[in-house]
Amino acid sequence: MPKLNSSAESLAYQAEALPGVSRTFALTIPQLPEPLCHVVGNAYLLCRIADTIEDEPALPVDEKSVYLDRFVSVVNGRSSAREFGRDLHPMLSDATIEAERNLVANVDTVVGITRGFRRSQRQLIERCIGIMAPGMAEFQATMTPRGLEGMRDLDRYCYCVAGVVGETLTELFCDYSPGLKSRRERLLGLSVSFGQGLQMVNILKDFWEDRERGVCWLPRDVFADVGLDLSSLVPGKGQAGSKFALAMLRLIYVAAGHLAGAFRYTMLIPAKEAGMRRFLLWALGMAVQTLLRLAENPAFVNGAQVKISRNEVRAIVLATSALVRWDRGLRWMFDRAVERISRAGGGRSPQRGSARGLPLARR
Repeated sequence: MPKLNSSAESLAYQAEALPGVSRTFALTIPQLPEPLCHVVGNAYLLCRIADTIEDEPALPVDEKSVYLDRFVSVVNGRSSAREFGRDLHPMLSDATIEAERNLVANVDTVVGITRGFRRSQRQLIERCIGIMAPGMAEFQATMTPRGLEGMRDLDRYCYCVAGVVGETLTELFCDYSPGLKSRRERLLGLSVSFGQGLQMVNILKDFWEDRERGVCWLPRDVFADVGLDLSSLVPGKGQAGSKFALAMLRLIYVAAGHLAGAFRYTMLIPAKEAGMRRFLLWALGMAVQTLLRLAENPAFVNGAQVKISRNEVRAIVLATSALVRWDRGLRWMFDRAVERISRAGGGRSPQRGSARGLPLARR
């Protein structure tokens, strides 16, 4: 693809690249007010490049660490984005989708957009990648099919790859909307839960697919508590199925607690900021619905069994959009959704609006 020069052409490339690497964020990011939409879209594509390095199976761990470190320098403006893309692109295998390979090939276009943002925005993006990329490198160096050691490690991984994104979004929101600055500390206090809730849902639903490529982000102590070794699991095999379900339900309840924090975060965004709310509510709604699928089938054997349908996505978009300015209606809808998750997993009905009744829910 020829390199783009004008800012309009670069932004057009960014808009075209987004649906290829994420249907979810291609749906949610355009809901943001236009200046914020461009910044968040750009930050997401940069995060996706880091993801591409992390997930590329043909790259040895030590080379992943080198490229992640180089990527931090590229985003900070200390290294050439074009040289980085030129070096990394040939290293990507067919296991990396074409849209992500194209993104790496055009990393200088994406970083060129970053360089055009205000200094405060650039610094926030640089901080995000500066935490995310080294975190990915650290966990890649210790990753085994046996999973992470415990919940503390899962929390730390989720912070590196998603919690810091929640913090970055919060700062970008406050930078865009001065009216949010009085709520900044409360938003930051919940922003990590927002990121971790969404990330945990992805980790849970992708467990079997990740395991096929020798990766496991689940905490092995949770499974050891029910007598299972993550590295030797076989989908749905005998008694392991019910034990697996017990361990998964514990993690589902933890994720539900984080999503309750994510909802409280969303409700701190003023109703007049309908675009920000839609951005958050659509992503949150899809995560809650996926978590319900997991709670209904915690012994699932592949991701397709817990994937939500396009009709469900459409229903989430329509319902949350209709209620976007009505706090009471949104709370009622979220309460009912979390209650269904609790009941599907055999847990107690959560207290209204908080998920505090969920067994083992973190808050």
